[in-house]
Amino acid sequence: MPPQDSSREPVAPAFGAPSQRSLRIDRARSVLVVVDVQQRLAPAVAGADTLLRRTLALLAAASRFAVPRIATLHCPERIGALVPALLAEVTTDEQFAKTRFCATDHPAFLAKLARSARTQVIVAGMEAHVCVLQTALGLVEAHYEVFVVADAVGSRAMRQQDRDLALARLRDAGVALASTETVLFEWTGDADDGAFRDILKLVKGLPG
Repeated sequence: MPPQDSSREPVAPAFGAPSQRSLRIDRARSVLVVVDVQQRLAPAVAGADTLLRRTLALLAAASRFAVPRIATLHCPERIGALVPALLAEVTTDEQFAKTRFCATDHPAFLAKLARSARTQVIVAGMEAHVCVLQTALGLVEAHYEVFVVADAVGSRAMRQQDRDLALARLRDAGVALASTETVLFEWTGDADDGAFRDILKLVKGLPG
């Protein structure tokens, strides 16, 4: 995959003041960002198999609801491609190679988000205390409404305290924490929605 633009040229915030933000997740305003679930990193992450199953459920639901999806890869020439299950799920156009820990430090990433014309970003992936943390904080700085899926972000086994501190820091910064099941049901919104049965299957398949 060709390297993306990694310059730090400023990009104007796309959206309004935090006071105007919604407290609820709206599929019509959402983008799903999956951070760095890569072949050479995932095996070291605690609970990686469980995290992957939840991430795949989020990707499937996003596809069902036409929620735009972006999967980032950090230095893929060194850390590898996406894990095979994700690689089979996302298209090349949905992938974004980066060198910055914070994806929003790449103007091309912000431009990709801006083209979606969405105002909410749902974040999952790894590592929670490095690229997930920095990317989510960068999204807040860019005036997006940010929801981190706490049960779908992970860190290496020896860095669980770092993971916990990262989630606390994100909450203090105004990022909303959610669970995978919460996101799926908020995207659905209505038991009469035609997608409800499909989403219910995904929910029933989530690991405990």
